[in-house]
Amino acid sequence: MKKFLMAAAVGTLTGLVVSTQVAAPLLAQESVKSTNVYEQLDLFGDIFERIRAQYVEEVDEAELIEAAINGMLTSLDPHSSYLSPDAAADMRVQTSGEFGGLGIEVTQEEGFVKVVSPIDGTPADEAGIEAGDFITHVDNESVLGLTLDEAVDLMRGPVGSEIVITVVREGENEPFDVSIIRDTIKLTAVRARTEQNTVVLRVTTFNDQTYKNLASKLEEQVEEAGGMDAINGFVLDLRNNPGGLLTQAIKVSDAFMDKGEIVSTRGRNPADGDRFNAELGDLAMGKPMVVLINGGSASASEIVAGALQDHHRAIVVGTKSFGKGSVQTVMPLRGDGAMRLTTARYYTPSGRSIQALGVSPDILVEQPRRPVNEDETEENPSRGGRTEADLRGSLNNDSLTEDEIRQIEEDRVKAEEAAKLREEDYQLAYAIDLLHGMSVLGGAE
Repeated sequence: MKKFLMAAAVGTLTGLVVSTQVAAPLLAQESVKSTNVYEQLDLFGDIFERIRAQYVEEVDEAELIEAAINGMLTSLDPHSSYLSPDAAADMRVQTSGEFGGLGIEVTQEEGFVKVVSPIDGTPADEAGIEAGDFITHVDNESVLGLTLDEAVDLMRGPVGSEIVITVVREGENEPFDVSIIRDTIKLTAVRARTEQNTVVLRVTTFNDQTYKNLASKLEEQVEEAGGMDAINGFVLDLRNNPGGLLTQAIKVSDAFMDKGEIVSTRGRNPADGDRFNAELGDLAMGKPMVVLINGGSASASEIVAGALQDHHRAIVVGTKSFGKGSVQTVMPLRGDGAMRLTTARYYTPSGRSIQALGVSPDILVEQPRRPVNEDETEENPSRGGRTEADLRGSLNNDSLTEDEIRQIEEDRVKAEEAAKLREEDYQLAYAIDLLHGMSVLGGAE
């Protein structure tokens, strides 16, 4: 027993000696780091005074300091930035669902403004702006060298005023100008309709109304269809959805899951990580689901798509998503400004990070582009034409009742509507056809 106690004591003493020997150089290193930081801050102060006293024109000191703060934040990543009091107020308005502008979510890449996605029904969407477009000029003024906030400021203006942006688009040989009339952007977070017994839920943004709108619109469509038994599945359309509030992404994912992890976040300190799990209750009552995504689906959209994909709750169809897998925390600052700082990465239930990779669809389906000079009046040879029934004196079909013949005609009309939808929105038509096929195989129809 005495030997054990001695051994323990020696171990403790040895540990103290080692700790002291290691701690000394560590403390010295920290001291050097602190000295270097203070020297750099002194350098900043010297430069600030030189600019204030000797710059060719008088400067606004407050703007100079704001520019320095913003430069420090934007050097970290494309999503960290300083928000002036006006910008912070604008952001709060945007998350509530109404604001003025063009209706595009943008980021910065290689010095130019890149469109993450146009927002449905906005001036930018109606003008034909697409996800992935690069904006190089605003009213003939180059955005190269500007910060993202400065470029966005150029695009802001009074409602009703005109703006001309120069766009570079993949597949187009030359840049081209697009004229847009600024308007008040009223975000309708969720639109819903029923196509061929499939409820289509189009989610355009994740603001504080998204889950509430989703739940009510889903219920309305199911009721109008005659109940859940009349529905063969749901399409959750997240294409060109730039994201928004993390809390809403979690709620929308939970709306279609009974259990399991939805998303986890991990910051620099592992202890600060969070995990969010689904609670019992599936608004779709287990019906098959397809999630539509494309290159304009970002952030919160990717959280939802990744969660439903990992849990095999939905088939993800479309093209690879944008790949924004980071979490920004907005921190209020003195003077009514705010700081938007990247504080964590988020991970799907399987533990994969979406950052820079995006969500890969289970079924890759491109959205065909209409040719610019497509002849709208050209007859589709796959439709129309004469059949046996059109021939004079043709025999009647004696194997079916009138009700059965009527049902065949109704099914034919549905098939023609489906074919028309394929021309208008091929990806959505593919999703609906997929759910229809699943329901037929499952004996639901």
